[in-house]
Amino acid sequence: MTSNTDPGPLDIGKTGVPDLDDVAGHWVGLDELAHLPSLRNQQGQGHVNHDLTSLSWLAAPPFTFGYHTGELHVDGATPAAQRFLWKPWGVTREHRGDGLLLTTDTRMALSRDLLLWRIVVTNETGEARTVELSQDLFAMVAHSEVGYGWLYDGPWNHGQHHDFMALERIRATTGGRGPSYLLSPAPRRLRLGKPRIPGIQRDEDHGPMLLDDALPAHVSHDKVPERRIGVAATVRGLRVEAADGGVTLRADEAIALAPDDEANLDTFALAPGLTIAFELRLDAARQSGTVLTHGNHPDSLQIGVADGRLWLGITGEREFTDTALSVGDWHRVEAHIDADHVVLRLAGAEIARTRHWTESRRWVSRIEDGTVTFADSRSPARAAYAFAGPPAGLRAEGAGGRATWTCRIEPGRSMTIAITCAYGTDAGAVSAQARAAAADPGKTLREGEDGWRRLWTSMFTLGNPDFSGHLPTFTTDDAGLARTYYMGALQALYMRSMRIRPGEPVFLTGGPRLGPTTTYFWDHCEWSRVYALLEPAGLRSWLLRVLAGPYRDSFGVEAVGGGPLGNAYSANDYALFRLIEHYVCVTGDIAFLDETTGAATVLEHLERLGLGWRDKRSPATGGVLADFGDDPWNLLECVPNYTGVVASFNGAYVGSTRSLAGLYRRLGRKEDADRAEAEAAELADALMELYAGSGRWRVRRPDGTDTIGHCLDFGLVAAALHRDLPDETRREMADFVTDRLLVGGWMRALSPDDPIAAASDRPDHGAAGAFPAWPGVTAHGLARLGHRDRAIALLRGLSSAASGGLWGQAMEIITGPDGGHRARVAERGVANRDCIAGAAGAEAVLSALFGINPTFATGGPTGLPATLSVEGVGTLTELGRRTPSSGTPRHTSAHSKKD
Repeated sequence: MTSNTDPGPLDIGKTGVPDLDDVAGHWVGLDELAHLPSLRNQQGQGHVNHDLTSLSWLAAPPFTFGYHTGELHVDGATPAAQRFLWKPWGVTREHRGDGLLLTTDTRMALSRDLLLWRIVVTNETGEARTVELSQDLFAMVAHSEVGYGWLYDGPWNHGQHHDFMALERIRATTGGRGPSYLLSPAPRRLRLGKPRIPGIQRDEDHGPMLLDDALPAHVSHDKVPERRIGVAATVRGLRVEAADGGVTLRADEAIALAPDDEANLDTFALAPGLTIAFELRLDAARQSGTVLTHGNHPDSLQIGVADGRLWLGITGEREFTDTALSVGDWHRVEAHIDADHVVLRLAGAEIARTRHWTESRRWVSRIEDGTVTFADSRSPARAAYAFAGPPAGLRAEGAGGRATWTCRIEPGRSMTIAITCAYGTDAGAVSAQARAAAADPGKTLREGEDGWRRLWTSMFTLGNPDFSGHLPTFTTDDAGLARTYYMGALQALYMRSMRIRPGEPVFLTGGPRLGPTTTYFWDHCEWSRVYALLEPAGLRSWLLRVLAGPYRDSFGVEAVGGGPLGNAYSANDYALFRLIEHYVCVTGDIAFLDETTGAATVLEHLERLGLGWRDKRSPATGGVLADFGDDPWNLLECVPNYTGVVASFNGAYVGSTRSLAGLYRRLGRKEDADRAEAEAAELADALMELYAGSGRWRVRRPDGTDTIGHCLDFGLVAAALHRDLPDETRREMADFVTDRLLVGGWMRALSPDDPIAAASDRPDHGAAGAFPAWPGVTAHGLARLGHRDRAIALLRGLSSAASGGLWGQAMEIITGPDGGHRARVAERGVANRDCIAGAAGAEAVLSALFGINPTFATGGPTGLPATLSVEGVGTLTELGRRTPSSGTPRHTSAHSKKD
C-alpha cells in the first residue's frame, strides 16, 4: 500500500491566500482509499463510483437520481478506476492497461442542473489501435419537494424512499466488481406481521451501535410515511431451507397474527439457493399489509398483500401480482432466493420475479435528434444526454441507453469525447441545455473552475459579492498549519448550498449519501467562529429559524421543509449557546438578543440553553450536575456506557453559565450575575469530583460509575475549566491525549484500552478513529491547558488524513504493511465522505493558536483587531475589518427587561 500523504507546495501560506489548486486534492491510488471522492456544485451533491464514469447518490433538491448514471466500456470490458484526483469542481479518474491510458473528468457544473464528462483515450503503444468505446446512459431522476431528511428519499421503481444498503450494493458492482447486488450478507431476524420502521438498521435494541448496522430513522416530517401494518392472518409450517436441503429455520406451529402483531423468529443470512416457504390463511378480504420480513431494513426481503393480492419486495424494489388470495383457505407461498433474483411462487406456480435495476419500468428513454431523453412516469422530472460529436451508434432501450464510438488512434495520440446530461422539469429546456453544453464542453469546464476560484477569492476579500463577511488571511512559514487552515475554509465552501433556501446560504452537515438539505446543530458549532466571520447574515437567519423550532427535541433541521430532524442530542444546549455567543461577540450585533423568535427573545433562548443543567439534575446521580439520561443515542451514539452524568457537557454548562454571568453584568442584572457565578462554581466543584486521574473521567449513573478516556471530556473540560484545574490534572490530561489518543497524524476519539472500546468500534466517536472536529477541539483544549506546542504539532499534520480531498465524518486509523499508522476517510457503514465539522481545523487555528475566544464572560463584543500576529505561528490580516453588508449593523441595547 502506498502512502496518500502529499505535503503539497512547501511554501503554501507564505504569501497569503494560496491558489485553490494548491489547497485542493492530489492523485490518490485506489489502494490508498476507503471512501471514494464526491462531487458538489453549490446546489447538489453526488458520489463517483469504482468505474471511470458513473455517479450515484446524486441529489440536487428538488431532484434526486436513483441507481447510477452508467459505466464506460472499452472493447467490451468495464475498466475500474485505478486512481483519483479530487478538485472542488470535479473528479478525475484514471485507468492504465493494455497499452491504453483512460482518463475521465466528471463534473457537476457549478450552480447548474448539468452533469458533464470528458473522456480521453491515449494510445501508449507503438502501433495504431482501433478502440470501441461505449457509454451506458441512465438518468433515473425524480422531482419531489418533500422527503429530504437525513435519510432522504431517492427514486426506485415503485416509489420514493431511502435505501442505503441497497444502493451501496449496486455501487459496489461498478468497475467490473461483480453483477450481483441483491442479497445483503448480514444475518437478519425473520419476523411475521407488522414490520418495524425501516432505517433503524439493527434487529435488536440492545445490538452494538456500529455504523455497519445502526442508523436511526432520521426522516423528514413533511412526507406522510407509508402505513406499516401487518395482516389479520395465520401462518403455519414455516421452513427456511438452504440450497443443500439443510433446514435453517423451522416453525411448524400455527402463528396467529393481527395487523399490529409481530412474531420474532431466528436470525439468518440470505444466500443463493435458499427457500422460505410457509402456508398463509387470510382472515379478511382485500387486506393490505406485511406478512413476512427478513430484518427491518429498507432493503429487506418482504412478502405481503395489497388489496388481498400477494407482493414480493427486496433491495429497494417490489413486484406486485394479480393473484388474489381467497379468504379462509390455506395457500402455500414460497420465495426462492438466487444471487440475482427472487422468485415468488404460489401453490408451486411462479407468480412474480424480481428484475435487475436496469430493467426499471418507471422511466422511459427515447432518441430525439441525436440526444437521449428520459421521462419519469411518477414525477415531472426530465433529463437529456447530448454529445460533443455524434456517436457512431446510439440506442435507447427501456429505462436506459447506450452511445458507442469506434476510433482508430495513432501511436502516442489521443481521442476525446464529451458527454453532457441536463435535468429539470421542462423537456425542451433540458434538451437545449444539454445540447448547448455539448456544443462547447471546454467552455463549461472553464466556467466551473473559474467560478470556484472566484468563490475562493471572495472568501478572503473584504466587501466581496458572495458572502456577507470574509475570513482573515493567514500568512505563515508553517506549511502544515497553512494547509489545515485553508483546507478547513475550503470544507465550509464545499458544503455550501445556495438553492435549498433561495437567497440564503445553507451549509450542509454531510453527504453525499445522506442529508442533502440537513444541518446538525452540533456540527455547526464546531466552526462557529469561522461561520460568524464568513457568513454572519446567514448565521443570523439560520439561528432565528432554528430557535423558532423544537431545537431541544431534535439534532438539526431539514432546510427545505424547515422542520426538525432526528432525536434530541445532549449537545444541543452547548452547540446553540456557542453559536449565538460567537455570532454576537464576533459581529457586535447585541440587538440580536432582543429579536423575538419562537415566542421568546434570543436572550431568553440563550438563558434556557446556558442554564439547561437546571432541569437535568437527578437526586439519583448527586443532584448537582446534569444527568443526560440512559439513552446512548442522545450523547455519543456508539459508546454504550457514555450516559448519565458525563464530564463533557457538564463542563460546557460551566462555561455557558459563566458566560451568562458576564452578560448579566453587562446588562446591569447584578443579582442574576452573582447567582450564575455561584452556580457555575458549584458545578465546577462537582465536576472535579468526576476526575478519575491519569487524564480520564468518571461517568456516573444511578447504578454506578465507569471510567472513560474520551476526547470529548478532554476537549470541553479543558476549554471551560482550564483555570480551575490543578497543574497536575492539566499535565495528566495533556499527557493522556498525547500518549493514548494521538496517532498517525490524527487521533482516536476513545482510548483503545478502555474496557468499552471493543463495543464502540465506530471510526468517528469510538476507538477506531475520530470525527473530523475532534482534532480541532483537542488542539483547542491543549492550548487552553498551556500546551500550544502540542496543539501546533497536532494541527500541522491533519491534511495527511484527508484521502486526497477533504475530511469526512469518520476518519479511521489503519495500519500499513510496515506497521505504521495513518488515517483515512472511512467508508464502512454509513459514514459520510464530506462533513462540515472538518472546518474545525480552521476554527482551531483561530482559537487555539491565535486565542480568538470571544465570550460574554470576557466582556462580550469588544471587536477584533485588523491584524493579529503570534510568534512561531504567523499573522492574520483583514481579521476585524467588516463592511456594512457583513451581517446586520452593530447596535447597542438597553435590555430593560429584568433590569
